Amino acid sequence: MIRRLPPLRSLEAFIRVVRAGSAKTAAAELALSPSALSRRLAALEEFVGKPLFERKHQMLKLTEEGQGLYDAVAPLMDEMTDRIDRLVDTGKVMRLRLGVLPLFGSQRLFPRLGELRKLHPQLHIDIDSSNVAETKLGDTIDAAIILSEGPDATLHSVRLDHNRVHAIASKQLVEELGERPDVSKLSKQTFLIHNDLPMSFEAWKRALHIEHLEPAAIDHFDSGQLILEAAAQGLGIAIMHDDHYLRSHDPRLARVYDINVDSPYSYWFVCRPRALQSRPVRLFHDWMLKAGL
Repeated sequence: MIRRLPPLRSLEAFIRVVRAGSAKTAAAELALSPSALSRRLAALEEFVGKPLFERKHQMLKLTEEGQGLYDAVAPLMDEMTDRIDRLVDTGKVMRLRLGVLPLFGSQRLFPRLGELRKLHPQLHIDIDSSNVAETKLGDTIDAAIILSEGPDATLHSVRLDHNRVHAIASKQLVEELGERPDVSKLSKQTFLIHNDLPMSFEAWKRALHIEHLEPAAIDHFDSGQLILEAAAQGLGIAIMHDDHYLRSHDPRLARVYDINVDSPYSYWFVCRPRALQSRPVRLFHDWMLKAGL
């Protein structure tokens, strides 16, 4: 007796919905209408014989059976996709135009790119390190990793982290400032602020209940690497993400005060929904999610 396979397009739609967290986003990624996506999900539920989602106010939440199916099938679908990609590889160079901020690139992306090259040796990446990559999508950039409070709702986006804000300085300056916030000392300092993180300093002051603090000066940078170096050289107090500080592994730096502050900003992968139909974008997107950048 021949065993029937579930409809693969329905499985693809099911996995996209779970990963995107939104039926609307998944439909855009697959270039489907909402009704077409619903039909594919319904076909899979009919095949399985059980509801896979709880539907409440246009929100989809996995049932216990749906979660079990996803856990069992998603890794197999990923493996099948990788194998097919390798089989159909024509040997021609595939090129991805990617926007990446320098600090993310040096600390998080480049140390892992060797893994991607081994999986897809024909995939090559052109890098744009400007801080306006989001505005270039669909023009000179295929996809980007940006630092943002939240990307444009019309874009396909994946949040890559949840950051905390740290004040970072040279170890000598940290010792001089002491363990508790002292406005009189802080008001004599220069603070180093990244152009892409203007609200982080305000968030840090609010958490310390020193909203009225007026430092001696605020110096602005468009490079996270240069801010960290300036702080290490004793030129001021850098307001940066905890991830940047930890990944720098710089023994010259230390945190100012032992306090955790949620950042208004996160790193996001963004592209126009139609860009996911491009093989280079899709290969990078799927690898990035699996690698947990």
